[in-house]
Order: sequence, then structure tokens, then C-alpha cells
Amino acid sequence: MTSPPVLYTVREVAELLRVHQRTAYRLITGGSIKAIKIGSQWRVPESALLEFINSGWQEPEPEDQSKPGPTQYKLPLE
Repeated sequence: MTSPPVLYTVREVAELLRVHQRTAYRLITGGSIKAIKIGSQWRVPESALLEFINSGWQEPEPEDQSKPGPTQYKLPLE
């Protein structure tokens, strides 16, 4: 028998991604993070969250070298 998948709540997803709960909700309802709706509540399988994280990293855009500052990495938040 296989073990059931780990399912995260919207709040847990927000905590793991270190974003506001509303941002996590938008990512889920917008389809950026695959999720299932059980009754009125959303649940995110661990595999879907890891897929989002692994595919979400974008290379930073080339910047003008005359501008000082740290390199910034972005996750898709649409």
C-alpha cells in the first residue's frame, strides 16, 4: 500500500514560500501552483509545490554593469 500524498493548506504554502497568504491563494487559484479543491478549501500536493519551486526560478535579466547592487532572483507570481 502506498502512503497518501502530503497535502498543504494555503496558509502552509504561504509560510513555505514566505509570501502573504493572499499571494499564495492567487498563485493557486490562478493555476500557477496545481491544487485540488476539497469542499471549499484548497489543498496543494507536495509534488505540485516542488514543481512550482523548481520550475519557477528565472535567471536574472542582464543589468547595466554601472549600477551597483545585489543580483535579484524572481519567482513567477502571476
